[in-house]
Amino acid sequence: MSLQVKNYKQIILYGISFAFLLALLKWLEIRYVVFQNSFEIYAGAIALIFTVLGIWLALKLAKPTIQTKIIEKEVFINRVDEFIFNQAAADNLGLSAREIEVLQLMANGLSNQEIADKLFISLNTIKTHISRIFEKMDVKRRTQAIELAKNLSIISY
Repeated sequence: MSLQVKNYKQIILYGISFAFLLALLKWLEIRYVVFQNSFEIYAGAIALIFTVLGIWLALKLAKPTIQTKIIEKEVFINRVDEFIFNQAAADNLGLSAREIEVLQLMANGLSNQEIADKLFISLNTIKTHISRIFEKMDVKRRTQAIELAKNLSIISY
């Protein structure tokens, strides 16, 4: 039994000394490589530092600045329990009953084709009505026409 323990002690001692010598050789090799290639190592380190600095600076400068702007606009809401049609405003603009009906359907969010189907008329007739409404109300968009008609109490909410 003592012979086996003695053999293991020698194996462990040889292993530890071999590991120490191997570590010493690696350390000497690294020192040699560092002394031999010191310029390349320093240049690489400086390049790495400037690369990281450049990426950080680019991210800082290219970061979009988000600005929140608060726009206050007065909105007039005529909340009346019963809608009262303003015939004088409709007459002043020269809107016909059919054009008022088309305008009300536009305000309800219907497309030109849906308005044509609902009123049993062609799509071209709806387009003609809408273009005449725009001319008479002096607007360029559906939303402008609807807003003006609501403000003048020509159509209901």
